[in-house]
Amino acid sequence: MAKPKMTKLRKAARGQDCQLRIPGVCSGDADTTVLCHIGGAGTGAKSHDLHGSWGCYSCHQWIDGGYVKSSDRETRDLYHLEGVIRTQEKLIEQGLLAV
Repeated sequence: MAKPKMTKLRKAARGQDCQLRIPGVCSGDADTTVLCHIGGAGTGAKSHDLHGSWGCYSCHQWIDGGYVKSSDRETRDLYHLEGVIRTQEKLIEQGLLAV
């Protein structure tokens, strides 16, 4: 399987604060932040990077849902959507996204 292309939005996630901020899950470790995609379908089945949220490793694992039995898909999607909104606000502030 080919490695995903490193887009500007994916690169921008490096070192950023987690925008998922899932209570009881978030490590707050900006060194592990990546662009998390909605759906948790795995590499190659991701949504567009515009629908990504900056997330620390712990929140990313929780959002992907493969290891989470304590919440339903709707709850995970809501946390992700809130993170997408916060991430888009940061991208606009940084001049990486224009509206």
